[in-house]
Amino acid sequence: MKRTAPLGWYEGFHLLLAVTPQGVITGFGFGSASTHDQQLAATLFALRKTPSPDLMSAGQPASFAYVADKGFAGTKPHALWRTSLRAEVITVPHQTSKQDRWPKALRRWLASLREIIETVNDKLLNTFRLARERPHDITGFQARLAAKVALHNFCIWLNGQLRRVPLAFADLINW
Repeated sequence: MKRTAPLGWYEGFHLLLAVTPQGVITGFGFGSASTHDQQLAATLFALRKTPSPDLMSAGQPASFAYVADKGFAGTKPHALWRTSLRAEVITVPHQTSKQDRWPKALRRWLASLREIIETVNDKLLNTFRLARERPHDITGFQARLAAKVALHNFCIWLNGQLRRVPLAFADLINW
């Protein structure tokens, strides 16, 4: 995502991933770079609850809770997602929240889980060069994103076959 503050315009896409603790991408979606995190999440959760044949990339509902960053925090959206979309979301509360202060150890635990998604994002954007893609239309971006997600998951599978750490791609792929 690229934003120019003085002009207030955005360029690119906002990518949302659903990832297992091992780093396997189980679902993904994207919207314009100006789309708010919570709007993308609600759409992804809705598609996971009631799949659409046109958007199978959303994947299946999670067996457990979703772990997310502060952009997804808020008691109202969490309650809505829980009741209407059957999606339990765990985030560190906003710093302004006086009633939901978490102990430092709990915040660190959540940060360690968030590190997995940050690593997966880095693999897609940098290792597989998604950030450098310049497709001519949205279908080109969809195809390239799907191919990079498939390559990412294949590398995790191959690392498993070779009894290696799942996200250890550095010497697996020699560009």
